[in-house]
Amino acid sequence: MKNRRVIFLALTLAFTLLMSLPWLVPHMGWTALVGILPLLIMERLATEYKVKHFWWWHYGAFVLWNAATTWWVGGATVGGAAFAILANALQMSVIFGSFRWVKRRTAGSLPYLYLAAAWLAWERYYLTIAQISWPWLVLGNAFADTTSLVQWYSVLGTLGGSLWVWVSNLALFGLMVALSDGRLARWTSQARGSAFAGVFLALFGPMLASGFFRAKPSEGSLKVVIGQPNYDPYEKFESLSRQEQDRRYLGLLEGADWSSDEPTLVLAPETFTSRVIVDQVLEHETFLRFQQFLRRHPQATMLYGAATIERVYSRTSPNPCAYDMGEEPDGRHLWMLLHNSAIVTDTSALYQIYHKSKLVVGTELTPYPQFFIPLEKFLNHGQYLMAKDIGQKEVTCLQMRYPVKPGMTASEALTGDLPIGTAICYESVYGEHCAEYVRKGARLLTVITNDAWWGNTPGYKQHFNYSRLRAIETRRWVARCGNTGVSALIDPEGHVVARTPWWEPAILEGTVGLSSEETLFVRYGDMVGRISVFLFLLLAVAAIFRPRSRK
Repeated sequence: MKNRRVIFLALTLAFTLLMSLPWLVPHMGWTALVGILPLLIMERLATEYKVKHFWWWHYGAFVLWNAATTWWVGGATVGGAAFAILANALQMSVIFGSFRWVKRRTAGSLPYLYLAAAWLAWERYYLTIAQISWPWLVLGNAFADTTSLVQWYSVLGTLGGSLWVWVSNLALFGLMVALSDGRLARWTSQARGSAFAGVFLALFGPMLASGFFRAKPSEGSLKVVIGQPNYDPYEKFESLSRQEQDRRYLGLLEGADWSSDEPTLVLAPETFTSRVIVDQVLEHETFLRFQQFLRRHPQATMLYGAATIERVYSRTSPNPCAYDMGEEPDGRHLWMLLHNSAIVTDTSALYQIYHKSKLVVGTELTPYPQFFIPLEKFLNHGQYLMAKDIGQKEVTCLQMRYPVKPGMTASEALTGDLPIGTAICYESVYGEHCAEYVRKGARLLTVITNDAWWGNTPGYKQHFNYSRLRAIETRRWVARCGNTGVSALIDPEGHVVARTPWWEPAILEGTVGLSSEETLFVRYGDMVGRISVFLFLLLAVAAIFRPRSRK
């Protein structure tokens, strides 16, 4: 029994190490292709030994993996980090536990096919309709810093990478089982050759195929200036005045090269300014200071983040998360909705605004508000203290005026407005969300974020690398602006063309390409996820209604 526990502990630690390396060490995504093997081996041994309460072993393994890779969330919220680690691991363990149940009712490779399909279906749920969503450890994200291996994400997206992880691990596991059972020795030479060839293709086929996928040439270009102000988030929101923040940032921008009159997109980070009344943007002090800057540099268009307040006058609440500010003389109530927004404006003094739609649970989003809001009011004696929003449901592109330049060819001339997809912080984790910008016409993707809450931890590096996957999936240039870094220009193949250092004020200038190409992933969406949901349901129903064998 003691030796068995030692073996299980060693396998648990091996799983944790192999599955954590892709998120913690650069260029180590390949370890995920063998990382699930220790867990599969441990489960097989538990079945053979008829180990009781094995659930604690695989739940413990998932807890360790989540903790090793996402412990840094505690820099912003210790309670949120504990909940994310334990709850995410629990969901993984439920999937693995259901696999063991299916394994008792079916034989052969079907339970393992079910395990892969169930996992991918869960990832699909996390990335689409789940209100409590934490898709940070989607298996396909393992290659976020190994993008040369996954250029085919432009076809299959990130869940294609998750599929690759499962296929390679299960192929190796099947070969190991056949070897340990002695079946491999009884196979014909042709069967053994086919088995080894299959494992080789599962492991290396996608790597080799990646070399044949390339982005098309850009159809035009745009100058971009990114200002990284480097504000400590606690100072920014607690003691640093908006006037001082604006002054420092605009002083930083003046250091850029403004000698050319070519159209220029200027980026400022997420929540750069605050307390912006949606119907009074033109009167906000940051907007007015930006207009002064734009009058000096009329070729520029400003895109910046803002914490905004939407006011609604109504007798009934327009939204479960709206704050009731009291009754007006006409009997209506003033309701406040708080948003995390992006605003774009130029010398015309007109503006557009987009409200973030993929929100962080707890700090920005109240999930299932019909349940959680009454619960919190009950626990807090009638007060509502939780998050503020349920998000904008429809993805929209911000528009930049982009006049035709003399001498442009027909393919280069992008007349009228230039649609720009703007992912605000957490939204850049969601592949299909960013693809929706492209479906709406975006020729360029931008990401504005504030990763400073986590400090100098793996968190901001992981978040940065996810933008590289979005570039591959959509074949769009990505201009990324962080409050404290990393700000960068990323090409459509996920290569980092230019970047800023972490936790330093910086200005980044460069030229990005523009494209109207639609990848297969953009055009057809997450095909792997949809097929996996169908296969999971099919196998689950088959296992549930399978006739019990009679002894």
